[in-house]
Amino acid sequence: MNEHKIIALLGLAQKAGKVASGEFAIEKAVRSGKAKIILVAVDATINSKKNYRDLADYYEVVCYEVLSKEQIGTAIGKSPREVAERKKNGGGSMSKYRVYELAKEFDTTSKVIIDILARNNIVAKNHMSSIDEDAKTVIDRTFARKTGTFTEEKTRELAGQQQPALAAVRSDRPIQSGQEQRFDQQQQRSDRQGQSGQQRFGQPQLRNGQSGQTSSNEQRPSQQQPGQQPPRNDHPGQAGGGQRFGQQQPRNDRPGQAGGGQRFGQQQQRNDRPGQAGGGQRFGQQQPRNDRPGQAGGGQHFGQQQPRNDRPGQAGGGQRQSGQQQRAGQHPNSAEKGIRRDGAGVKPAFERSFDQHGSSRRSSSNRKPAVSQVSQQQKQEPVRPKTIKLGEIITVKDLAHKMSREVSEVIKKLMVLGIMVTINQEIDLDTATIVASEFGVTVEELPPEIDPTLIAEIEDDEASLVLRSPVVTIMGHVDHGKTSLLDSIRKTNITASEAGGITQHIGAYQVNYQGKKIVFLDTPGHEAFTAMRARGAQVTDIAILVVAADDGVMPQTIEAINHAKSANVPIIVAINKMDRPGANPDHVKQQLSEYALIPEDWGGDTIMVPVSAHTKEGIPELLEMILLVAEMRELKANPDRSAQGTIVEAQLDKGRGPVATVLVQKGTLHIGDSIIAGTAFGKVRAMINDRGEKVKKAPPSTPVEVLGLSDVPLAGDILNVVDERTARMVAEKRQSKKRSEELGQSQKVSLDDLFKQIQEGNIKDLNIVVKADVQGSIEALRQSLENLKNKEVRVNIVHSGVGAINESDVMLASASNALVIGFNVRPDANARKLAENEKIDIRMYRVIYDAINDVEAAMTGMLAPEYKEVVLGRAEVRQVISIPKGVIAGSYILEGKITNSAQVRIIRGGIVVHEGKIESLRRFKDDVKEVASGYECGISIEKYRDIKESDMIEAFIMELVKPAS
Repeated sequence: MNEHKIIALLGLAQKAGKVASGEFAIEKAVRSGKAKIILVAVDATINSKKNYRDLADYYEVVCYEVLSKEQIGTAIGKSPREVAERKKNGGGSMSKYRVYELAKEFDTTSKVIIDILARNNIVAKNHMSSIDEDAKTVIDRTFARKTGTFTEEKTRELAGQQQPALAAVRSDRPIQSGQEQRFDQQQQRSDRQGQSGQQRFGQPQLRNGQSGQTSSNEQRPSQQQPGQQPPRNDHPGQAGGGQRFGQQQPRNDRPGQAGGGQRFGQQQQRNDRPGQAGGGQRFGQQQPRNDRPGQAGGGQHFGQQQPRNDRPGQAGGGQRQSGQQQRAGQHPNSAEKGIRRDGAGVKPAFERSFDQHGSSRRSSSNRKPAVSQVSQQQKQEPVRPKTIKLGEIITVKDLAHKMSREVSEVIKKLMVLGIMVTINQEIDLDTATIVASEFGVTVEELPPEIDPTLIAEIEDDEASLVLRSPVVTIMGHVDHGKTSLLDSIRKTNITASEAGGITQHIGAYQVNYQGKKIVFLDTPGHEAFTAMRARGAQVTDIAILVVAADDGVMPQTIEAINHAKSANVPIIVAINKMDRPGANPDHVKQQLSEYALIPEDWGGDTIMVPVSAHTKEGIPELLEMILLVAEMRELKANPDRSAQGTIVEAQLDKGRGPVATVLVQKGTLHIGDSIIAGTAFGKVRAMINDRGEKVKKAPPSTPVEVLGLSDVPLAGDILNVVDERTARMVAEKRQSKKRSEELGQSQKVSLDDLFKQIQEGNIKDLNIVVKADVQGSIEALRQSLENLKNKEVRVNIVHSGVGAINESDVMLASASNALVIGFNVRPDANARKLAENEKIDIRMYRVIYDAINDVEAAMTGMLAPEYKEVVLGRAEVRQVISIPKGVIAGSYILEGKITNSAQVRIIRGGIVVHEGKIESLRRFKDDVKEVASGYECGISIEKYRDIKESDMIEAFIMELVKPAS
């Protein structure tokens, strides 16, 4: 093949990325098995040619001397002349290296590389900085000095120009393992051996167990004492020559022993046979481990481990494996050979690379006896404690660990006791005590720990307290005029917006009177809202007990009295409905005196004010009494501290997310504060007062709606302002504690209960899914429904939540054969279709006792379904048109049809805001009887103007259903 073809092939290989140039790159490519051919320039130095031939011989690749330096450099685009000219002109090297790449190559950090370059006046700012070939040479030289494997010849080569040599890369050749390799080329180049009798690299060693001959000028090293470091042998020709090409450093545990060099890739092996002559070992064999001192030893290589003296009294002989080749002693190297093989042997770069990547640790076979000894040790029985200390709750896994028992044993004991648990389920202290006693272990109760879910209370300084507005809760029996009285005070009309004229939620309002503010909390009077009344009494300063003058004291009146007394709240009695003909305030006073509420005009201390919500009689006197009592109590709070308040009510709004009505009790709440309430946390995104105005801060005794919580909190939860990290951490702990408590409520089954259930086989569960618009209504419904039970049916609340009825609720009801009850909410279109397909009964209510009465009637079998609601269609309000007579809702019929005789309900965000009748139904200014799906129309609703865009209008009729005969 002529020179032009070789140059063309090199150019193609360079473009394909199959060429490696430079000594380190060639060594890496050959060692990994990717390079098959090494090309050396004919005008390269003798030492360079020898090094590359040795490298080729060692890794069994082909080495050719072709072309010149200039021709090879031109073929691969790296002409030595151009490189020299660039260096001369300050242009730098063509090759660029990143700092992080060099750090990875030398197994160090980028900072170490940068420090080395800085010491040599080379600037590298960070790990991505590029450096040239000269800087790379500095790094190579520095790390070579540290490892002691840098020759003078190599220093000269790196300081001078790069030797042009190539390695053609073959990517499909597998990486060579450290097994024994033989070189056929060795015998072909036997004529190149030195005349002095020294052995060339890669030459076969003497066989038949002959020990290596030593030169006449060899020096016998002196014998060392045990524990003494061996002298460094830096003179060529001494016994125990250096290690062979690419081998690991030998572990010389027998000081003073004369040992021959080991072959490439040897592992350490313990040699327990004394008196052997030092011969080299074959490639791939384990390296002997010498543990006996007293032998004559060769010089220690730089960087070798220090010898270890374990066994005295052995004469120095070379190491030898049975059936292995022995290496002949070598004559001191002549100057032209360039590779030293004595005790201070220095290896070329490709030997060092293999040492870095090769295995230098002892084989696992040396560690097997120790492992087997451990495995042979008999397992001792664990020490089982007689007494353990437990808290209030503990998981089954932790209990088993404390008793040194298997978890399966503890679970079996619990199953015998009739408790079905899992490994991570928690049990209470009493159950754990019983289980522990079964294993003969005594349980001691630990003192209660500080609850991590509690927020530390901040004590306020007396000097920082200022007067605040009083919080007044209006309480009393249902339909005694509590909300009407509040209407008169606020000069608004709240009752009309409540379904059935009955308060369904707690309302928080602020009223200004004589320049002072009063906060009113309006609580429901129905028997189902016991929890709401109790909560209202806990956050209030003054309780107003409303009693109708014509009805007198009723059951919820007595309950309200008890709530107020238990909360230690002063009571002001408002005797309402004084405008009625049958009003008798003296009779009311007499009834109240039976419950220790003695009026002031009778010599008692209870303020009683006759009022009338309709005629507004006595309203000013009532407000004056409230301010008087508040002034006497000296209600104070610190406005400059972190805010703390109580969740009065909470709901899930479709557009705004979780919305909580908060009564701020201490401090000032600002927009942007990190808050936590129960298991919900977040930041205050917006605050809205009772008049619908946005505010930026809320001082003490101010009710506001807060947006920004992650979830809907429970009514009655305490709201605290903390840092964001604490809020998230405490909320997660509270959620985890809540889940643990739910998991801990395991059913305990006994044989007696099981037999009783078998006997009462006719008992059935009425499963119910409850959805409501606010959290307080869910509490009331859940509590009332769970109290409904008879001999045939038990009520089981499967799920309860805030928000509209969706598909998941219907699917849950279908899976558990449950009834869906919606309180002030409606199902969406998908949920209604799914309910029709699954035959799930969905019942919607706006008055709470209607739901309770229907469920109770269904349980007793007295429910007569005379009427059934049939939904005709749904329309979306696209535009609101105001006219003198009212408001026209420009609507688009989404499904079904709208008839002019149907009843309609307005749904906003999944919540029913109004029910009424259609006043007029028009299409293109013409009155029509009905409008079908896909058409537009104008709808006017009787006595209702608060229609907004995107509202849903649902048309329905009540059909008479004949009872089955």
